[in-house]
Amino acid sequence: MSDFVLALPSKGRLQEQAYAYFADCGLPLSQEGGARGYAARIAALPEVEVRMLSAGEIARALRNGEIHVGVTGEDVLREADPGLARSIPVKPLGFGRADLVLAAPQSWLDVVSVADFAEAAALHRARTGERLRVATKYLVQAQAFLDARGVADYRLVESLGATEAAPANGAAEAIIDITTTGATLTANHLRPLSDGVILRSQAQLAASRAANWNEGALAGFARLLDVVEARGRAKAHRLLRVAPGPEGAEPMIARANELGCKLASAAEGALLELYCPAEKVFTVCAALQSLFGGAIGVFEADFLFERPNHAFQAFTAALSTGT
Repeated sequence: MSDFVLALPSKGRLQEQAYAYFADCGLPLSQEGGARGYAARIAALPEVEVRMLSAGEIARALRNGEIHVGVTGEDVLREADPGLARSIPVKPLGFGRADLVLAAPQSWLDVVSVADFAEAAALHRARTGERLRVATKYLVQAQAFLDARGVADYRLVESLGATEAAPANGAAEAIIDITTTGATLTANHLRPLSDGVILRSQAQLAASRAANWNEGALAGFARLLDVVEARGRAKAHRLLRVAPGPEGAEPMIARANELGCKLASAAEGALLELYCPAEKVFTVCAALQSLFGGAIGVFEADFLFERPNHAFQAFTAALSTGT
């Protein structure tokens, strides 16, 4: 067994997006045993053991310390580890986005907010003697959300199938479930409440507090994070190459620093190189040209490595303090 174990989703859209994300970082995966295999390799990081698990299994393995790091949805992570006592979200990955919402039937015209829902639940109990049923796979987060907002007369019903079908099937009156576009809710004559968003979830690169973080494991994660962060940093910046004007490079460097750029190199008599936030490229180019009027080349970088790695520093701080 490797010192450092990384778990990735074994199926579905989340697997495709995770594979694409790592490939974009220059870390393509090859699945051992073909498409049905449950192990993979990253050729550029041979010291990393890659396991293929379901999103739910990844969250539970993080909680139990069976893996060091995994990619899974924040919704699943928080359900398996309430309060994130044993897991550390290290980096949001920008894919797998979905909202965990409280949704009611469209026919409940007067139920727009959670306060309305609480009132409807009380009326339902007064009329029927039964608590209003809410179907969900997210029992922990559903109860915490409803209790915190003063909803008293409800009963959670664990959903083992298509949650959005529960009201139509008579299994529940309302639901708490994940939605991306809302189309499935609409197709089942449901709508989210105006203040009923419980969590805006996305895929997280998460670490386990309970895993054995020996020197090899820490080194493996540091190397992985170096590459991931360098790729993200490069995509967010552009490299500017500028010929210094008659007054030299100093006025240009000072102005670029004011606009949030970082100096890459400034050898005497050579092109001045700056890393500039992508969204500020045109502003910076105009400002520098106003100083000397010359030409500026703008280039994309593949990776931009920096020290220290702030993501790794934040992880080790959380690991040592337990917060």
